[in-house]
Parts: sequence; structure tokens; C-alpha cells
Amino acid sequence: MAVAMAAGVVLALTGAFGMSNTTLWMRLAYWVPVMLVGAAWGEACSRLVGRWIDMDERPWLAVAALTASVTGPVVILVWFVTGLVFEGKVYPLATLPLMLGPVFIVTASVSAINVFLGKAQPVQTHAAVAGAAPARFPERLPPRLRGAAIRAVQAEDHYLRIHTDRGSDLILMRMSDALNELEGLEGAQTHRSWWVARGAVRDVARGDGRATLTLDGGISAPVSRRYARALRDAGWY
Repeated sequence: MAVAMAAGVVLALTGAFGMSNTTLWMRLAYWVPVMLVGAAWGEACSRLVGRWIDMDERPWLAVAALTASVTGPVVILVWFVTGLVFEGKVYPLATLPLMLGPVFIVTASVSAINVFLGKAQPVQTHAAVAGAAPARFPERLPPRLRGAAIRAVQAEDHYLRIHTDRGSDLILMRMSDALNELEGLEGAQTHRSWWVARGAVRDVARGDGRATLTLDGGISAPVSRRYARALRDAGWY
């Protein structure tokens, strides 16, 4: 949403797509809401695309899929709103294809920014220092795993699989929330869908341009290309 709002301001300030003859305030009132609505739809499409395409490993395919899924509905939105804002009436249906090019350019640009820059750095968590509150995430462990050492957390759809030294189990939780609650345990996000405890890493294998961490218990955790350099610089391998 922040990227969309910033893009809306830039488009308004530059008078993009032949709108320089209108007032700045009208351009802002047009572009910012349109970009925010488009971003909300884009977020919904991103969640859907993320189920089928690994955005870390195939970013360009993800950008293409996002652009294709977002553009159609947003073209209709832009066609409808543009006519009302600048002409006080809905444009004729024949003008709808004229909106396709500009919407495609903006959608592709914002999608690329979000895919490539949205999470360029992996989230790293740190062991609790003396006197600090302990990590909250271990409280999420099912009763049979309470007190177990957490080796990794893996996202599976809407669930998280917690790998421990006593086995694994699923809980209903988002990875973004888990990363916040894992602060207090030494580890890092190695992939969009994985957090790994640093002390659980036993080996690293490289091949096909990517790395895979082998953890205690024989667990294999992938390292995404986008996170590889930051983890290497942090001394993970």
C-alpha cells in the first residue's frame, strides 16, 4: 500500500498519461485512491499467486502472473473512474481498450517493485539478552511438544509446521506473526516460507545456483536466492 500511494503521488505530480492540463489536486484525488484500490486487489492476487508460484525462486514469473491477474479488473476500474472524475459521466465502452496500455505499465512496474524489493533482507531473530523477555513463540507449541527445542518453522498454506527435537506438528498462524514472536531465539528466515534456528544447522549443500541447509534430525531447509547473500554475510555458511 505504501508503494502504491507513493506511485500515485508521483503520477499526480508528473501529470502522467496526458493529465498535465488538470489541477494537481484533481490529479492527486484521482491517482492516489485508484492506486490504493488497485493495491488492495493486488494484495489479494499476490496471496493467490503465492500459493502456486514461489516468488523467491521464480520472481519474474511471479511478476508476470501478478500483472496478468491484476490488470483486467483494474482496467475496468480506471475506465469507470476516469470518466466520472474528468467528464462527469461514464466513458463509452469503446474507450475501454485505450486504458489497457497505461494500466499494464503501472501494474507491471508496481508488481516488480513489490516482488523484488518487498523483502530483500531476511528477518533475523536474536537470542534474548540477560533481563530481556524470552521468546513468546515456544508458548505456541502443542502440549506434547512443550519444552522441546525448536529447529525450524515452515509455512504450509495457512498453517505453520514446527520442527522440534521431539517431532513436528502444525499450528494455525501466519509466518509474519511467528517471526515477531520468535525474537529471543537465535535464527533467521532462510526462505519466504522458512525460519531456521541457527544452532540446528549441521551442513550446507550448494547446487543449481541455490543452497540447502541440513538441520538436526535430517530436516532440509531451502535458502532462497534473494536471502542467500545476506545469510552468507551473516556467517550462516
